[in-house]
Amino acid sequence: MTAYKSIGAVMLAAVLTAPVMSGPALADNPRPEGLAALGPPPIPADNPMTEAKIELGKMLFFDPLISGNNAMPCSACHLPDAGWAVQDRISFGYPGTTHWRNSQTIINSAYYSKLFWAGSSKSLEAQARSAARGGVAGNGEDDMMEARLAFVPTYRERFAEVFGDDWPNIRHAYMAIAAFQRTLVQTDTPFDNYMRGDDSALSDQQKRGLDLFAGKANCIACHSGPLLSDEQYYNLGVPPYEGWEDDELAQITFRFELYAKGSTEELYRHTKDDPGLYFRSKDKRHKGKFRTPSLRYTKYTFPYMHNGMLETLRDVVVFYNDGGGENEFAETKSPLMQPLGLSDSEVDDLVAFLESLSGDEILMDEPALPVMEPLPAATAQN
Repeated sequence: MTAYKSIGAVMLAAVLTAPVMSGPALADNPRPEGLAALGPPPIPADNPMTEAKIELGKMLFFDPLISGNNAMPCSACHLPDAGWAVQDRISFGYPGTTHWRNSQTIINSAYYSKLFWAGSSKSLEAQARSAARGGVAGNGEDDMMEARLAFVPTYRERFAEVFGDDWPNIRHAYMAIAAFQRTLVQTDTPFDNYMRGDDSALSDQQKRGLDLFAGKANCIACHSGPLLSDEQYYNLGVPPYEGWEDDELAQITFRFELYAKGSTEELYRHTKDDPGLYFRSKDKRHKGKFRTPSLRYTKYTFPYMHNGMLETLRDVVVFYNDGGGENEFAETKSPLMQPLGLSDSEVDDLVAFLESLSGDEILMDEPALPVMEPLPAATAQN
């Protein structure tokens, strides 16, 4: 417990002592209303943070035992050196499949009240369970994952210490993973420091970009609050993922998702685009709509949008400047998507501001993972 405990103590201290904006900003320039610096993440009463729980969660996050085939840990789709996501349009899937959406970063995911692109999970605990059991990602069965954990003496000891388990409980595993994820926050970006009163934290170009963000470009209409997300759902006209046309594996996986999520026969046979929130609601008004993502840490999480169809932050700003794009669900496209009339220099200013929403890259070495007990000789021979 020595090395891991010291790391857990640093993480827990960082979360619980993150700076909070209080009182008026001690600065000359007024800050736009509707935006704020990010404070400590909310901690649920039924899953309090402890050093031992955080360290257990970190191990489980990187351990492939929490997956169907003992090869797909959480970190497979949330790589620290890829923005804690996947720097590809579509995320990885269980062997023999691919995913059908872009992998979102888990940095600052502790602040969301809705997880995943269509808001299907309402907590990090539920998100961890859904990801581990997902048919094209983790594909794990709870009893099998518990049995694997029980064969590892270190896990038996740690589950007993943290949760009082005689046998590792998979729901407790998800709670530990969620506790670890709540340490992956960034509250000291140039933007946060500026909002707390440090005028020098942003360059003149970034300040111009902030004015555009809250004014002419109207990004603040959806990207507001400390998280820079209203957590609502919109169809922006993002064009469909090209793989639906020319990637056989992607086609098969996408058809499976359409079928598994109860789509109509017509949708199943003819659509070549992601229905988004409609998968959950079955309301035609929700076709093509996705939850507003936070703009924090986006410097490291390219490509962008639910299907990774925009490569750079400048591509994103140009996309909005053009009034969005076109997809199969034109009838649900948000009326907010109108040409902005930004000049090239204004686009550059806005991109510069977006870069201020990311601090230093958060990197982490994978922990040394414990190993299973070998089977008794007689059992192995049988």
